[in-house]
Amino acid sequence: MKRISELGKIINGLTGKSGEDFGTGKPFVTYKQVFDNSVIDFQKCARVQIGENENQNSLQKGDILFTTSSETPSEVGFASVLIDSPKEETYLNSFCFSLRPFSLEETQPQFSRYLFHSSIFRKAIISLAQGSTRYNISKAGFLNIMVPVPKSKEQQKIASCLSSLDEVIVAHSRKLELLKDHKKGLMQSLFPQGGEKAPKFRFKEFEKDGEWIERKLEELAKRGSGHTPNKQVSNYYNGGIKWVSLADSNKLDSRYVYDTKIQISKEGIENSSAVLHPAGTVILSRDAGVGKSAILHSEMAVSQHFIVWVCDESKLSNWFLYYVFQILKPVFESIAVGSTIKTIGLPYFKELLIIIPSVNEQLKIASCLFSLDELITAQAEKIEQLKQHKKGLMQGLFPKMND
Repeated sequence: MKRISELGKIINGLTGKSGEDFGTGKPFVTYKQVFDNSVIDFQKCARVQIGENENQNSLQKGDILFTTSSETPSEVGFASVLIDSPKEETYLNSFCFSLRPFSLEETQPQFSRYLFHSSIFRKAIISLAQGSTRYNISKAGFLNIMVPVPKSKEQQKIASCLSSLDEVIVAHSRKLELLKDHKKGLMQSLFPQGGEKAPKFRFKEFEKDGEWIERKLEELAKRGSGHTPNKQVSNYYNGGIKWVSLADSNKLDSRYVYDTKIQISKEGIENSSAVLHPAGTVILSRDAGVGKSAILHSEMAVSQHFIVWVCDESKLSNWFLYYVFQILKPVFESIAVGSTIKTIGLPYFKELLIIIPSVNEQLKIASCLFSLDELITAQAEKIEQLKQHKKGLMQGLFPKMND
């Protein structure tokens, strides 16, 4: 174990700059670059004017950049490393500082990339955070942090192991983005665009079915809503009935809602306007995440922030409606009004028109997109598993203080 002060010296970022200095000139690494990335990409640098006689610190290969402050203790001291030498003089923003290693052999850039993202370092740096509205770290405290620094060859092996895993994660992430792009293009082909009455692509068995028909959603599905039982009455809550509220907004746009953060009771339903909606009900957020949609996996109630539809299966597939809502999400977002929380009024949904094909074609389209969503979900889960594997590997490779 070594103190960071034994590894290098602190180099400060830009000083004495005003707004008019930025936009042109020399490249500089922004706060966001350091915060978001473990390695600096010089192509993403911003620009700043540097005078000939200015005494500013330029960056060099191996420099380890750290954010000085953040809005929460858990986000202070995020690190990013210069793996390569800058092609031109490059500087660092004033809200970060750099640790310049005394020796790149003893503190190798690729190893530093992982060391300063390890749990042992993150725990130590978070403990230094001080502040009320914004949290900062002292450089003296930073230099006093103890970190594990093995011999050169072991650093190389650790960095090689973790970078290989990172490459796998990046490859799978690219595949995920390709699947998402494919889905986006497919949806544009499977649904009519720009006022057209038929899509660009139709499955072979429906090619001769003619134009899609415009119908009021009210004619195809039974609309419903929800309510919030009195929160002052404890008996109305924790009764085992799933209740979709604003706390569950992050679960929408992922096909099913399986569970809810809050549960209400039968008594809560009986003493409010809340209603139990059956499994398969389509749900849409009308405010606070406006336009997000999903399908209830089981019987649930909802708060007044949502509208639901139970489809007439002889006219409209619930999954087809879900994907229609996914396409219409930008429209919903654009028409929402309000100063603090944007919302869509009920009259809009009473008059909402959608264009539909036969039920059989609806089911075919929905099945196709559902299968693609399954692949996207599986790919996202694979990436998460790889990230968890990396996390566990790093915990094993970087010993704890008492090891």
